[in-house]
Amino acid sequence: MLQKIQETADFLRPKMQSNPLTGIILGTGLGNLVTQITDKIEIPYETIPNFPVSTVEGHSGKLIFGKLGNTDVLAMQGRFHYYEGYDMKAVTFPVRVMKALGIETLLVSNASGGMNPDFEIGDLMIITDHINLFPEHPLRGRNLPELGTRFPDMSEAYSKELIAKAKTIAAKNNIKVVEGVYVGTTGPTFETPAEYRYFHTIGGDAVGMSTVPEVIVANHAGMRCFGISIVTDLGVPGKIVEVSHEEVQEMGNSVQPLMTLIMKELIN
Repeated sequence: MLQKIQETADFLRPKMQSNPLTGIILGTGLGNLVTQITDKIEIPYETIPNFPVSTVEGHSGKLIFGKLGNTDVLAMQGRFHYYEGYDMKAVTFPVRVMKALGIETLLVSNASGGMNPDFEIGDLMIITDHINLFPEHPLRGRNLPELGTRFPDMSEAYSKELIAKAKTIAAKNNIKVVEGVYVGTTGPTFETPAEYRYFHTIGGDAVGMSTVPEVIVANHAGMRCFGISIVTDLGVPGKIVEVSHEEVQEMGNSVQPLMTLIMKELIN
């Protein structure tokens, strides 16, 4: 693992024009944030040693170095999912590489199904906490002290400082945001009505198929995290309708300029 991380970091380092401290992972329908990144250097995943290759429509599969506003960033346009058949070490490998390249703060985004009855389609949910329901834990197996402690604390998995700053930015720009707990599940099926009820009963406000493994590994590595979720469909009794991946992408694209504004101001 250490050798692979170092090999990948050594491949990428000469291509960097700066030393970014902020990493961004963009999920379903949210890849257009990269249009705001200037001075771009784009590297397709398939050319990067040891990197998985995304198989999901809407996930372009590029690592991008550049500037978002005045801040140097390293962005993943497209992420890897457990349901694609990768193990959790592969899903979270890019986060390990980000840390090796000097990233200290990780911003993650996703599309999700809202279960809170107060939520509406198109809401931006700032993630305050998560519930991990993936069957495999990304830290399972022998711990490598070089990567982090055996038993990492998760009492503030999502930075309270960044959450407060994001709420201030949203209020200043008249952007509606909600807050909530994100439930991470395997997928690739969307949830049944009974599953929505269950996830909400145990404390979830939104559910999706990503984010949790990456945030766990980022915390293990000592990185600050901020997560934001676009509510693309509702799992609220009486509001549940059939949903497709294409519709999720369309909703993500329609509100992503608001998310981009928050992300941009958050790091500048």
